[in-house]
Amino acid sequence: MQEQCGGFALPLDAAAKQALVDAATFGQGRLPEPRAHELGALYVRKAASQKLSSSSVIALGAFDGLHLGHRALIARLVADACNRELPSAVVTFDPDPSEVVGLRPEARLLSVSDRVRGLFSLGADAVLVMHFTPELAGLAPAAFCTRIEETLHPASVHVGTNFRFGARGAGDISTLQENLGSCGIDVVPQDLALGGTEPVSATRIRHLLAQGALDKAAELLGRCHYVRGLVMHGRGEGTGMGFATANVQCEPLSAMPAEGVYGGYVVVEGVPYASAINVGAPKSFEETKRPNFLEAHLLGFSGDIYGREVQVVFCRWLRAQRRFSSMAELEAVVRENIEWVHVNLNADSEGAIC
Repeated sequence: MQEQCGGFALPLDAAAKQALVDAATFGQGRLPEPRAHELGALYVRKAASQKLSSSSVIALGAFDGLHLGHRALIARLVADACNRELPSAVVTFDPDPSEVVGLRPEARLLSVSDRVRGLFSLGADAVLVMHFTPELAGLAPAAFCTRIEETLHPASVHVGTNFRFGARGAGDISTLQENLGSCGIDVVPQDLALGGTEPVSATRIRHLLAQGALDKAAELLGRCHYVRGLVMHGRGEGTGMGFATANVQCEPLSAMPAEGVYGGYVVVEGVPYASAINVGAPKSFEETKRPNFLEAHLLGFSGDIYGREVQVVFCRWLRAQRRFSSMAELEAVVRENIEWVHVNLNADSEGAIC
């Protein structure tokens, strides 16, 4: 029986590898240049540029992760916009409201730019990244609705049934309907998608990733999870053992999976390389432990990528971190991990990073 990885049977051929990485990273296409908007930064497809000035169909939400629930809501948004012959626009927030209202900041499943790219890949014509400020957080729900109506002129507004807004989160679906419905704007609530018996949510996915439950997280995301970061100089132990590693410092609020060893891909300038990925410092080198840090051995790659940004796609949990009795034992186990990646994730050769 074949194993599954991101919805594909292992081992992956070249086409399946590219499809998996493209799905995880939303293809890494270029974004339109953002325009200044009184509420934030507006990204617009060229084809929708003229129509957007009059009216649109909008969705409101954080949309972190663009999981299955978000995808269902955006699909309904796009269908409604098509029926009305209007452009579809998604309004999201940066920074995350939790960072502004004094709550503990949550790890991000996607950076803002990746969220925008993902929303375009799901069919949105425009994305408004609203600057979430203390002033915006303190608006009464009715004042927030007025701002949406006067600045965006929506024909309809799509939200999840758990959407809250306004000072202290006092606004809900009924508040939207009371304030926007009186202006002739349709409010379209959407029930939360279920993953098993529980709703799909970014919080649930973060919890699964923190446990190392990649397969379950991928089911709820509808794709493999990935992070991005900069390649930095590291300890150098890997080179001494014959398999050099790229040391990647990920963005500060990245939703990192649990410490351990994974099989996946590192994307360098759009090209995915099958990789054995170590999250967190190995037990044998714990004195070098750094937050949001990983090491990856890229198979089939040679070159200098220090200082470059890469994307790291996590496909399969391979093993937990543990302390080894000798360097020889550590080297043997690492080679086993690399061999699994080579066999299953379509590496062309066992190259090393210089």
